[in-house]
This record gives sequence, C-alpha cells and structure tokens, in this order.
Amino acid sequence: MTGAALEPLERLFRGQREAFARESYPTLAVRRDRLARLGAIVRDREADFVAAIDADFGHRSSHETRLAELYIVGSGIKHAIRTLPRWMQRERVATPLQLKPGRAYLMAQPLGVAGIVSPWNYPVQLALAPAIGALAAGCRALIKPSEATPATADLLARAIGERYAPDELAVVTGGADVGAAFTRLPFDHLFFTGSTAVGREVAKAAAANLTPVTLELGGKSPAIVDDSADLARLAPRLVVGKLLNAGQTCIAPDYAIVTPARVDAFVAAVVDAVRALYPDPARNPDYTTIVNDRHFARLDGLVADARAKGARIVTVPADARPDPTTRRYPPTLVVGARDGMAIMEEEIFGPLLPVETCANVDEAIAAVRRRPRPLAFYVFADDKPVRERILRETIAGGVTVNDTLWHFAHEELPFGGVGASGIGAYHGEASFLTFSHRKSVFVQPRYAAASLLHPPYGATFEKVLALLKRL
Repeated sequence: MTGAALEPLERLFRGQREAFARESYPTLAVRRDRLARLGAIVRDREADFVAAIDADFGHRSSHETRLAELYIVGSGIKHAIRTLPRWMQRERVATPLQLKPGRAYLMAQPLGVAGIVSPWNYPVQLALAPAIGALAAGCRALIKPSEATPATADLLARAIGERYAPDELAVVTGGADVGAAFTRLPFDHLFFTGSTAVGREVAKAAAANLTPVTLELGGKSPAIVDDSADLARLAPRLVVGKLLNAGQTCIAPDYAIVTPARVDAFVAAVVDAVRALYPDPARNPDYTTIVNDRHFARLDGLVADARAKGARIVTVPADARPDPTTRRYPPTLVVGARDGMAIMEEEIFGPLLPVETCANVDEAIAAVRRRPRPLAFYVFADDKPVRERILRETIAGGVTVNDTLWHFAHEELPFGGVGASGIGAYHGEASFLTFSHRKSVFVQPRYAAASLLHPPYGATFEKVLALLKRL
C-alpha cells in the first residue's frame, strides 16, 4: 500500500492511541456501556447479519448463524457485563514474613490499543468475541475482518460506526494488502484468528514492534473412537460437529480414529446420522454451502487425491455429487485414510471426514502424538480409565469428551491452541486477561524493617541478613 492509502488506517490507530492516553483506566460503568452497545448491535441487527452472511456464503443456514454467531457473542457479552466487577478486583497476594508489614496485590491494567484480525468462516463471532475481551479490559480496538466475506465486513463497519466513536472501536475493511499493513501497526496486543501459515506471517509482522500476540490457528483436530463408545449415541454428536457450517469450522473433527473391527459399523452409524440430520444436503436449508469456488475446488482435490491413493469414498446420499454451481458439497467419508494423503496433511475446512484405523488405544494415541498439536480434540469412550489415559497422554488446545464443540461454548473455559494450533487463549475471564497487564504492586508502610538493610553496611546489616537466611 502507498503512504496515501495507509493514511486513514494510521489516522484511526493514532486516534485510538491518543484516546487511550486520555482514559487509560476506564471505569466499570464505561466498560459496561461499551459492552452493552456491542450487545445491542448483535440483538438489533440479527436479520441483517443473517442476510449478509447468507449472501457471502451463497447459502448459510440462518439457524447456524443465529446460534453459532449471534447467540455465542450475545451470551459472551452478558457474561462479561455480569462478571466484570470480579475481574476488575485487585487480587491480594500473600506477603512473606521478611517483607512484612508491606502488602502486595495484582492490578489488571488495560494494555492500550488492540488489533483484531478475523477470518471468514464465522465472520461475526470471530470478529466480535475478541472485542468483548478488549472492551471489558478497558482497551480500544480496531477490527480487520476477512475480505472473503465482504457483505458481512461492510455491515460490521456500518453497525459499529453507528454505535461507537472511531477512537473507541472501529472496523477496517479491505484486501490482503490492508491486512498486511494492519498487522504492522504497533498495537499493544494483536489478536489473529486464521490459518497456521498466515499466523506465522502475522507473528513476524508483530515481532518487528515487539507486539504481543494471540494466535488462534487450527490444525487437524482428531476424534478417537474407543471400542467402549456407543456408536449410535456418538454418531449424531460427531456429525453435528463435523457438518456445522458444512465443516468450515476450525474446531470441527478433522479425522476419526477407529479400530479395524468397528470401521464398517462406525461408517454405517455416521451415514445413518447424516441421513437423519440432513435428509437432502443438496437442497436442505439447514446445510451450508462452501464459501467460494477456490475452497470448493480444494475439497475436490483432497477427495481425488485420497481416492487415487486407495481410500474408499462414501457420500451421503450414496449417489451425491458435489455441485460447483451451488457450491453444495455432500457429506463425505474417506475410509482408509492414512499418512501421505493430502487430506491427512492439511486442515480440511469442509464436510469431509477421513476415517483412520488403529489397532488399539496405544496406536491411536501414537497417531495423534506424531502430528502437530491440535486446537481441539474429541474423545469418545465410555471406559473411564481409557478416557483418562487418552487425556493424560495427548496434548491439545481443548477437549470435549463424548461430544464435539461444547468446550468452546463454555465461557469459563479458556479457548486457545498449543504449539502449531496457536498461542494464548480467550473467552470469559481469559479474554479479559489477554488484553490486560497484571501489574505487580508492593506497598511499603511508613515504618519498614527494610531500612535495616540500607547502607552504610555494618554489624546491623550482617545480623539482619543472617536472620533472613534462617527464615
């Protein structure tokens, strides 16, 4: 971008930086007001957001938008408004004997101006959920939505512009060049949700300013199906997690691990569940389309590669074919998935479920551990010792046991990745802390024994130091 093109972005940033300098510790009332205005946007513009996201996707289930985007954001705002007084309280810290009668506490201080870069797959939720934490912490924030969902990005910009001064909260729209310039600004915290590859570039840009980052990435989230699991019960839960937003979800189960003896029964249970939940994916209004032609073609390529390398492809219904005109991609199982197939090397972001076989729990754990650490992990096991062993011996950002996705919806559970799936966490108090600095404060009283350690050093110093060593 040229200097002239960058000027509006830099002017917005400077305005927020100056506003924060004037009000570096907003009151509880101010923070609650800013959160309430965000809640009003989500509530009052529900129909507009449903229409905008539908236009961006070609078709997005209105029920999914209302539940997975607007309800999640609204619930998070209510939780923050209700719990903010506790989050803002100073936390007393025990003082050791040698430092008494001094006292100590931790004070959560707003970091300043936050930058939020959000993706296309949940273009409202993943833009506004981090903003909840930023506003609750007392920060100012700029949001850069994805250019892949332009109608939603424009609506966000208008709706926020109507309720907030630009130096409080604002949206910056534009393409990849704007996004790159955005990440190079010297934010006090930069929050990015997206792919691991782009996350690396964001981290490099932030490093130039020593800007701390939260990176919510992705990776391949496994689902281990133990022999003790009830297939009839787990199949609908797995299918809902896989096919929400047609699989275009960063925590969707990316592959299932099943023992060889149960593969056929597992596939049959999943097929039955899909038929019950989405009777006609080609026309069902509950089933979302793939966001654009590029992603549709990418999914086709993953299936073709797996088929060429020996996988069995099972679509639901059996005669279903992907439709490039409508971008509806049928639910598809890739049975016999293995290392070396493209579908097992990259995050899928679509309604494809690879099924890998492992002889036992040992092999299943080893399969998960040899791959990059996932953002989410799903364990289906009625045998509690097996379940606990899997939880102890695998590392993942978050886990739901005997279901999918629900750990994300729990406001008191920090959500974030580990290793290649991300850095940092948010949701609930974790969001507040992400955009805060926990400042250490020690208060020395008028009369303090510490003065006995002041120079000039002599016998008193030696006696006091000897006493301290014995404590």
